[in-house]
Amino acid sequence: MKRIEELNLPMAVRYAEDHEWVRSAESTVIIGISDYAQDQLGDITYVELPAVGDSFERGDEFGTLESVKAVSELFMPMGGRVVAVNEDLGETPGLINEDPYGRGWIVEIEPSDVREMDALMDARTYREMLRGFE
Repeated sequence: MKRIEELNLPMAVRYAEDHEWVRSAESTVIIGISDYAQDQLGDITYVELPAVGDSFERGDEFGTLESVKAVSELFMPMGGRVVAVNEDLGETPGLINEDPYGRGWIVEIEPSDVREMDALMDARTYREMLRGFE
């Protein structure tokens, strides 16, 4: 397990309390899980993804991750319609462990209200929240 100071928490993304991250990509947003979340889960062995075209409200469960330690639900950090899923995770779910902010992204959505991103934490605030877990 990594110490809080060792976590990779990029400044260019926003974070949800449930440990998902969101990054703007022009008219869409890309969603994944944080370095903290993948570290806590351990080796991810299976990812259940939604279908392209599915719509979710903020806070809705949109998939699950299975690891050697547990099964964990994924919650939508902002509402929207799924426009892409990371198909590579079907064969290589460990991409989330290897590169949670790059090749391990999970879904891309067309947000229903981009202002919902303002309610998410920046990296500094998220790191402070994580310190409360120590």
